[in-house]
Amino acid sequence: MANEISAITKIYDLTLWLLPHLAKFDRQHRFTLGNRLEEGMLEILELLIEASYSREKRELLQRANIRLERLRYLVRLAKDLHLLSIKQYEFAAQALHTIGSEIGGWTKHLANRAAAV
Repeated sequence: MANEISAITKIYDLTLWLLPHLAKFDRQHRFTLGNRLEEGMLEILELLIEASYSREKRELLQRANIRLERLRYLVRLAKDLHLLSIKQYEFAAQALHTIGSEIGGWTKHLANRAAAV
């Protein structure tokens, strides 16, 4: 339960932090890379919320984890295009790593619980 709430809170907080930065992307990138980043963050948030209420958590967590991995590359691309500063990139990358660990812990907890039954 703690991993559920923690992962959801962390992706929510990262989304809240990232959205104003995306709005500052230049016009050329705001509607391509910016939209992809925004949609990715929101999709992960939605998948984790859905997983917290679903009986079929594993599939949702797996999809969230794959989406998170795609997001890591998009954030890196934003840094390489100088749309995010190094400091902003480091913050986002660390947050994404932490969220990935939370999702991994949640998944492991489910596997342990299933093995015990």
